[in-house]
Amino acid sequence: MDLSVIIVSWNVKDKLYSNLSAVFSSLGIGSFEVFVVDNASTDGSADMVHQEFPQVRLIANQENLGFARANNLALKQASGEFILLLNPDMLPAADTLSKSLIWARSNPQAVVSGCRLISPDGQIIEQVRRFPHLFDQLLITLKLPHVFPALLNSYLNKGFDYNKAAKVDSLRGAFFLINRVRYKEISGQDVPQLDERYFVWFEEVDFCRQIYRQGGEVWYCPKASCLDYVGASFKQLPRGQGQDYFSDSMIKYFAKWHKPWEASVLRVAWWLVRLFI
Repeated sequence: MDLSVIIVSWNVKDKLYSNLSAVFSSLGIGSFEVFVVDNASTDGSADMVHQEFPQVRLIANQENLGFARANNLALKQASGEFILLLNPDMLPAADTLSKSLIWARSNPQAVVSGCRLISPDGQIIEQVRRFPHLFDQLLITLKLPHVFPALLNSYLNKGFDYNKAAKVDSLRGAFFLINRVRYKEISGQDVPQLDERYFVWFEEVDFCRQIYRQGGEVWYCPKASCLDYVGASFKQLPRGQGQDYFSDSMIKYFAKWHKPWEASVLRVAWWLVRLFI
């Protein structure tokens, strides 16, 4: 099997329909399989997949397991040489997947790679990030970039050339292509898994960091492009709930990868934000 495509979906039936239609219209990708992991949607998403795309391997969860756990259910069953984690609000062109695979096969140093993401109004979405540090995440927590956006220029990797392929710290998990063969070589594990301590957010950053710890690399490649509607599922969350997921994942990331006192500083900062803002 050349490619396994894994799509985790929650209450975005129309976007998911367009996404799957585009995936099955892809050209030149060889043998492939598609998994949809539905996180207990209430909009009929699972029924739509079952009826309209019977070739999809549907996993219909009875509760919302979050992004990492849901992906892991399909990752355990995937048989592809490459595995693509694809958000349901993405719309690949007919040649997006084939171009991405061609580049990834020619660049085995890239254990993870991503393509050019384009917004509905035709703008390049700036997805490349440097690994988080206490200072920039504290700024985000205290919402200072809302007033002084330039404070995050380093973390957001402003000035990155999105017209050139380059090794990067991390990429958005919206289009996240994993070279399974190379992953097994560096990790000794046949099945890639996301860290399930994260419900949503920071799981792809964590995975990229693990790749570097094991001796691999993460690359951005502009050879292929994909239309990205950016967070169609997340936009449905109440503001407070989304912030709770984000803060929880941030603190867990720092507890795992940084000094314990840094996670404590962020925990206190988030407490103060909730108290006074």
